[in-house]
Amino acid sequence: MARYRGPRLRVVRRLGDLPGLTRKEKRASGKRANPPGQHGAARRKRSEYAIRLEEKQKLRFNYGVSERQLLRYVRRARRISGSTGQILLQLLEMRLDNTVFRLGMAPTIPAARQLVSHGHITINGRRVDIPSYQCRPGDEIGVRQNEASRRLVEENLQFPGLANVPSHLEFDKNKLTGKVNGLVEREWVALQVNELLVVEYYSRQA
Repeated sequence: MARYRGPRLRVVRRLGDLPGLTRKEKRASGKRANPPGQHGAARRKRSEYAIRLEEKQKLRFNYGVSERQLLRYVRRARRISGSTGQILLQLLEMRLDNTVFRLGMAPTIPAARQLVSHGHITINGRRVDIPSYQCRPGDEIGVRQNEASRRLVEENLQFPGLANVPSHLEFDKNKLTGKVNGLVEREWVALQVNELLVVEYYSRQA
């Protein structure tokens, strides 16, 4: 199941901040600052497998992809020359739902996915309702020219999920159009994750 419908702060307490999943942050102090569960405060030393699993779960929950989808992305990244971990992050970051989120058109990736799947977003003037669509350099991302779509995006722009638009994107707030100028650079990935551990987790499957 790709979409997580449970309590988001519970996931954040376990995995750390996930800017794509929610704008809420775990409390800095108090009893709920620990991982969830009866023994969250007294966690024993984690195994190497547990550490790799946690890094993999960060990607799954942050980008809202299923286990099967993530495995496909890892296999695809392995077929492309270069650092498999960085290519994996690029593939996830260049998804249409994430790109809409990074442009500020939606406060979270789940909200951006809903915008896309409901047909409010266009690519190069054509409506695209596939959240996993891979954006390419030169693509122009816009909003359908109707009052409902524009009002939704304008409301979201008042409370964007992240403050800064990454360097590979540009956005015109007046026209509500964005443009993909290149591939995302590693330092602009907002999620704190060790992508190499994710690749190691899937080493026997990919």
